[in-house]
Amino acid sequence: MQLNKYGVSNDVIPERLTISGLQQLYKDQALTPREIMETITLRAEEDRDMNIWIVPPSMERIAPYLERLETMDKEEYPLWGIPFAVKDNIDVNGYPTTAACPDFAYTPSEHAAVVQKLIDAGAVPVGKTNLDQFATGLVGTRSPYGDTHNAYRPELISGGSSSGSPVAVARGQAAFALGTDTAGSGRVPAALNRLVGWKPSLGAWSLRGVVPASASLDCVTVFTHRLQEALLIDEVVRSADEKDHWSRSIPMQSSAAPLKLLIPDQKDLFYGPFEKEYKEAWGQAKNRLAALGIPVEPTNTDLFMEAAKLLYDDALVAERWAGLGPFIEAHPGSTFPVTEKVLRSGAGDAYSASSVFQAMHRLQSYKRQAAVLLENAILVMPTCGGTWRREDVARNPIAANRDMGRYTNHCNLLDLCAAAVPADDAADLLPFGITFFALSGQEHLIVNTAAKFESQTEEPIEHLRSPLTKEESLPDNSGTTQVAVCGLHMRGYPLEVQMQSAGAKFIKEARTAPKYQLVKLNTSPAKPGLIKVNEGGASIQLEVWEIPLEAFGEFTASIPAPLGIGKIELEDGTEVPGFICEVYAAEGAENITEAGGWRKAVPLP
Repeated sequence: MQLNKYGVSNDVIPERLTISGLQQLYKDQALTPREIMETITLRAEEDRDMNIWIVPPSMERIAPYLERLETMDKEEYPLWGIPFAVKDNIDVNGYPTTAACPDFAYTPSEHAAVVQKLIDAGAVPVGKTNLDQFATGLVGTRSPYGDTHNAYRPELISGGSSSGSPVAVARGQAAFALGTDTAGSGRVPAALNRLVGWKPSLGAWSLRGVVPASASLDCVTVFTHRLQEALLIDEVVRSADEKDHWSRSIPMQSSAAPLKLLIPDQKDLFYGPFEKEYKEAWGQAKNRLAALGIPVEPTNTDLFMEAAKLLYDDALVAERWAGLGPFIEAHPGSTFPVTEKVLRSGAGDAYSASSVFQAMHRLQSYKRQAAVLLENAILVMPTCGGTWRREDVARNPIAANRDMGRYTNHCNLLDLCAAAVPADDAADLLPFGITFFALSGQEHLIVNTAAKFESQTEEPIEHLRSPLTKEESLPDNSGTTQVAVCGLHMRGYPLEVQMQSAGAKFIKEARTAPKYQLVKLNTSPAKPGLIKVNEGGASIQLEVWEIPLEAFGEFTASIPAPLGIGKIELEDGTEVPGFICEVYAAEGAENITEAGGWRKAVPLP
């Protein structure tokens, strides 16, 4: 058995850190958060030449968070002990925020709003990651702290601007990482490093404590290994922030299938040195989309391409100069040369006030066309049409960056939400991914479709250092049954770990037929009781999971009275096995039917 310098067995700690995997390790008392953080600091040190971090993980900085965990009940905090990385244009109290510009650096006295919510849920920030300076770029090479290397092939770009965050996750130095997205920075590097990149609707996550790039278009994003884990982060941080004037209340709706999937009908989608491989990977991805059972329609995407041009090739680029111009003028020589060139394209007399309004009016027309086209539909495109070697980008940085934004730049301009998910690799160690786009507030359509696609996509045999550990292996989908859960077993609640340990997989959010009563049982901790009634019932929100049949019997036997497993009627008329409660338990219990579900009656902290 090989031990690291902290005396921890390297054979115990997974090479790929996931939220569910770590939660299981903590539950089994196989590892402690301190041992995980010590291993992360070692891995970051080993990968120093990859330029992942600006402020790398250190036990001195992490120690206060570990001490805090000792006072917290892990069963009550959905992210207890989970390490995460933060793009260095997002504030973490006591860490310098540089935006990859040393002369710009300041040390905030409080966390960004999203960081605070994650810490409140028990997560541990481990360091600040590298980025294209001032979040201007999609290649990951525009930083005075060095080019961030691709997680799998160091000669390739990592993608930007959130370059360090996805590589930290892919290299086992965080379970998830925060990025930002204005033109694709939360999606391009996800695709290039075989990760999920979740980009919520504009305003759904607070921007308070984030250095603006184009303030009206910016949003915070998250990188994870699986879609379900991105949704857990979304659940923790999604809320309106009265202190952020860009914030909006955009609740997540129950998962639902779109009426159709739209894909580009153009033939010339790919570019760069791996054009052939990407084209073949897109063909495989289209076959998988066709197998989802949702109509697939080719559509002309010129609308999205024209909208995308407004970001850098028209007057709207002036917003970037409006935010950063005063600093650049006051600190000559402080900005990375290619970054300053891009920003200065919106300076001075390049665009008039009139031209800005003309661009805004064109954009409004594009938004209206997109709203009609995407009504109850999802647009699916390659996340990137190609990738580059870092040396190629150095020779032609502007053109390479423009190409990387072909299928991303339109997204925030048109006020869309999106999820970039891995598809089958284009070649050995050459990740490829696709992105699902929907209108603002329609993440639930993406969740439904992306989850189905993800379940079809094969995990690559190769891994960064070693095969996945047993606790991180994907469940076998053959021989499974659905099970409906309505309380502590739902995502984010303390007993979700029981679902994970049984090999269960979240499928969708759903509601019962309007025939049920929900009570809050007098137990410790409090549990819900779902009771079918003859009259006075309501539709109750719940979750549907899929669990292997071989684990279902043991799982059912572990459920204490007065709860049990019976048939639950859903609002669409179908029946699935699920948690029910014996009628006698309603006596003396609090009736919480009016809340419509456990999440509203007993919200997560």
